[in-house]
Formats: sequence, C-alpha cells, structure tokens
Amino acid sequence: QVAESGGGSVQPGGSLRLSCVPSGFRLDDYAIAWFRQVPGKEREGLSCVNSKYDWNYYAPSVKGRFTISRDNAKNTVDLQMDRLQPEDTAVYYCAVEKLILCTDFELYNSWGPGTQVTVSS
Repeated sequence: QVAESGGGSVQPGGSLRLSCVPSGFRLDDYAIAWFRQVPGKEREGLSCVNSKYDWNYYAPSVKGRFTISRDNAKNTVDLQMDRLQPEDTAVYYCAVEKLILCTDFELYNSWGPGTQVTVSS
C-alpha cells in the first residue's frame, strides 16, 4: 500500500513536490511510477523509475519540467514538478510493482488514493 502527499494549489509557473510513501515495506525492489488523470480522460503515465535505480522515464508532456527521484533515507519516491501550467491540473497517483519494467504502465497493481494538483491563477 502506498499513499501520495504534497498535492495542492499553485499559480502557473509554480512548483510542487509530491511524495510516494509506502506503508510497511521498502521501495528498493519496486518499480515506481507517477500517473495523473483528469475526469473524462485516460490516465496518463508521467514518469517512472525502475527498481535498479539506473533508469527513469518521462512522458513528453512533462520532460524538462518534472523530476523523479528516490530518497532511500526516507524510503520515498518524489516527483518535483516545476513550471506548472493549468493543463497539469489533475489527480496524481503513484503506483508500485515488482518485476516489471517501470514503463509497463498497465501492469501496476498497487496504487495510492491520489492527490489533487490544481494550477490556476
């Protein structure tokens, strides 16, 4: 089980940092991905990091603005979101799974409840 923290409201051009926090286990052996979903639209895989820490992925819509990172001391995976725009408004989810490539977005089974991110002036 995982949970997201760090959502909220920000003006265009601002930043937010989301954290994916596990309950009762270490994230070391898991692929972790961040998704977002807007009502009426398909869920979008934004970024992920694989279990070997040696590769990560960014969707074109967020590349250069979002940064995924593991904090082994805190046992979290964070998503730093910079230069946010109104089109980034969505519910953001983290998901974890073992024994997959982190970009196998359809294979994630453990999801957090989501956190709302709103970007508006």
